[in-house]
Amino acid sequence: MGNVANTRLADLFALTGWSKGELARLVNRQAAAMGHPQLATDTSRVRRWIDTGESPRDPVPKVLSVLFTERLGRVVTIEDLGFDRRRQTSRKKADDGLPWAPDRTAAVLTEFTGMDLMLNRRGLVGAGAALASSTVISNAMYDWLHSDPVLAADAPVLDDPLHADPADYDRYEAAPVGSQEVDSLEASVQVFRAWDASRGGGLQRKAVVGQLNEVGGMLSYHHPAHLQRRLWGVAANLAVLAGWMSHDIGLEPTAQKYFLIAAHAAREGGDRPRAGEALSRAARQMVHLGKPEQALDLMKLAQSGAGEQSLPRTRAMLHTIEAWAQASMGRGQAMRRTLGEAEELFVSDRTDGPAPDWMQNFDEADLHGMQALAYRTLAEHDPAAAVQAQHHAKQALGLRTEGHERSTIFDYLSLASACFIADDPDQADRYARMALLTIGQTSSHRTWDRLREMYRLTGRYSDYTRVRELRQEIESKLPRQKGGGAGGARYREA
Repeated sequence: MGNVANTRLADLFALTGWSKGELARLVNRQAAAMGHPQLATDTSRVRRWIDTGESPRDPVPKVLSVLFTERLGRVVTIEDLGFDRRRQTSRKKADDGLPWAPDRTAAVLTEFTGMDLMLNRRGLVGAGAALASSTVISNAMYDWLHSDPVLAADAPVLDDPLHADPADYDRYEAAPVGSQEVDSLEASVQVFRAWDASRGGGLQRKAVVGQLNEVGGMLSYHHPAHLQRRLWGVAANLAVLAGWMSHDIGLEPTAQKYFLIAAHAAREGGDRPRAGEALSRAARQMVHLGKPEQALDLMKLAQSGAGEQSLPRTRAMLHTIEAWAQASMGRGQAMRRTLGEAEELFVSDRTDGPAPDWMQNFDEADLHGMQALAYRTLAEHDPAAAVQAQHHAKQALGLRTEGHERSTIFDYLSLASACFIADDPDQADRYARMALLTIGQTSSHRTWDRLREMYRLTGRYSDYTRVRELRQEIESKLPRQKGGGAGGARYREA
């Protein structure tokens, strides 16, 4: 790096609370445990890593990755630490500031999932590290996302790019696969996706991460181009699911990294629409976390990056997310215009053939559900919007089919919240109780977050007997959070 401070490492080091001497001792101890007893790091060397950007030799980056992951309770990769594992002599700007070079996607995927599985096994709880700014993500990925597709089959072949000591990443070497194995992998994605839609992300997240880790190993082999494209598609779909499930249970920085991995994987496979949809998930995450400005930044990137290949239904879905972000900022006119465009696009899609498998959950019910959410959100700024929120929530509920229990809960909560805002506590009480009937059957933290938002609206009606009883029931069912009860802090890494 040449006497340029490693700001990534410095920022993460500050979060740990370690001294430089303590980190040096930990590196030596961990390296010995990983089979490298000859390593002898001292305080001055740690200082050079941080202050002058000196890159340590192997196996130190791997050792540091393990140490920071365990300390912070979230996956910290070698790239996160600001180290270039290929030891290029100059850090050219050709990488466009990306979290990792495009031809490193499989290696990053495998390392990240392996570390994530390690955290699952050891039961560590995250420290709630800050999410990266969406502006940083957008600026870094814009040029890359708009460049011509480069399939992994055509990418430079690195010398054993995914080789890793099993003690480091706890993975086995996967073997090359054929079309039947890829068929099975694609079928497993459908099973995981259906489970997530029904029961939430908590119970199957580890299985999805494990499957994704295995696919990363497969991608280290050279396959025929058509199989390699399909494997990248499986990787993108599993990474989106891993991210969505992580978001669903409150693992926010982990979720964001999976969404970025998914965008990279889709791009490696030449599927720009899938890459755009992966980034739109990160935008939805930002709105949920109360960062609509960042969500709009991400949506601009997602929509432009998806390109002309996107079907109208895909563009309709992207518009509904943009509208939700606009509603969060009280931009009613912009929100209504964007939802109108979404409706037109959705209707025009009917003759364009089947949607890709990753878009099949966005049906008419989901269109109305997102419209209900946008109007319900806008109603916080403009109570007149509550009427439209009720209309779309009822439409969504009438169209929901079996297997979408989590979305049904969201619809009932949107409807109940809109009724409270519209000064109709009797109807609000009725719909809130419908949500409470099944909310305990999911492992989705987001349903509890939405319930807390609705609970807040019940305060002005606490003198009503039915609403007072409803509040007591909600308080008895809500998971207790550190730093607050039923109305405590909504989001934290866990």
